[in-house]
Amino acid sequence: MERKSLGFWMCTALVVGNMIGSGVFLLPATLAPFGGISILGWLITAAGAMMLALVFARLSRLVPKAGGPYAYTRYGFGDFAGFLVAWGYWISIWAGNAAIAVAFTGYLGVFLPGLNGNAVLSAGTALAAIWFLTWINARGVRAAGVVQVVTTVLKLVPLAAVGILGLFYVRLENFTPFNLTGGSGFSAVTATAAYTLWAFLGLESATIPAGEVRDPERTIPRSTITGFILAAVVYILGTVAVMGVIPPDILARSTAPFADAARQMWGDWAAYVVAAGAVISCFGALNGWILLQGQLPMAAEADNLFPGVFGRRGRSGAPVAGLVVSSLLITILVGMNFTRSLVEMYSFIILLATFTTLVPYVFSTAAELQIYIREKERFDGRRMRGAAAVSILALLYSLWAFTGIEREALIWGTLLLLGGVPVFFLVRRSREPDDVDLPE
Repeated sequence: MERKSLGFWMCTALVVGNMIGSGVFLLPATLAPFGGISILGWLITAAGAMMLALVFARLSRLVPKAGGPYAYTRYGFGDFAGFLVAWGYWISIWAGNAAIAVAFTGYLGVFLPGLNGNAVLSAGTALAAIWFLTWINARGVRAAGVVQVVTTVLKLVPLAAVGILGLFYVRLENFTPFNLTGGSGFSAVTATAAYTLWAFLGLESATIPAGEVRDPERTIPRSTITGFILAAVVYILGTVAVMGVIPPDILARSTAPFADAARQMWGDWAAYVVAAGAVISCFGALNGWILLQGQLPMAAEADNLFPGVFGRRGRSGAPVAGLVVSSLLITILVGMNFTRSLVEMYSFIILLATFTTLVPYVFSTAAELQIYIREKERFDGRRMRGAAAVSILALLYSLWAFTGIEREALIWGTLLLLGGVPVFFLVRRSREPDDVDLPE
């Protein structure tokens, strides 16, 4: 029997590492124009994301198959819905990897200042990180898992330091006026919630490589909830500290807000320590998401819903062809946007990735409700009603989050999703989809 590569700590590191990537390190600058009201966006997003984490923890037991949101949607609604979710989630992964690589370059600029003023050099550095980690992941899941554990431990130390100790340096005047947009509080919170949701993407990471996980029905739910709680605490404490230390007009122009906050509190040496932590964090998140950019399409290909190229494995057993195709698409996306400023490029790409991830979230929560309705004899009535209530709230939250996505990202995301429809019918014509395996 083949030995599974991922245990509890590697799965938890995958969740934490994929969630705590670029989001927490650059988002304070993205949220600065909104003012202190963005903290409410964080709290609402944390509550909604917690409900989503509970949904995915339960789904990993109800449908114990590799593929995460794709597998759950296909089980609930069939091949076409499953394909759309796999296609959209795959887009969100490689688009998100482009954003993480951009953030990695921004923090590396603390040590190599020439990066921040040279668009070509910045783009080249981002792509070098992408292709190096593509090579690491091509060596196998265990190699990627080891990198993930090490980088997750290293990233948490500087983040915790700024988030906890930084609270003693907070200046309340940096949170006034509370709403800097000039618009309604509701519209400001809705917009910030769309940005902050980016930081919680990845809470479902442990569900995707389920075929590589030891004791998945126990390990995946525990890792999902543990990883989510760790990341959420770090996010909210860190953002409050950074926004409280740096005035909003200065923060909005920062390409390394955590490092700049550390410099103000403790001097240049602290800025370099935090920047090093941010570089490691982005590098680790990039590693974890590149792992998934190969695993997800491979799971769909195994069901004959993705082109056969995504199922090709190297000698290590890794889905090498899928990794390479995905990294080629990242290269194109970075190349198309490298003329924008670092923060502009990052903001556009995270909204695009958030949009294409919300589609799988909506389908997954609806799939859980569908399972409860279709197979109610499997469940205890009282427990099922409680779980269904959480699923309904998670579904409503996901639908509401769509309203915060800006128009450009909505258009591009919709076009990319629609671009998958012809692929589905071409693959269906040439390959007969497998039956969906139902749990006992």
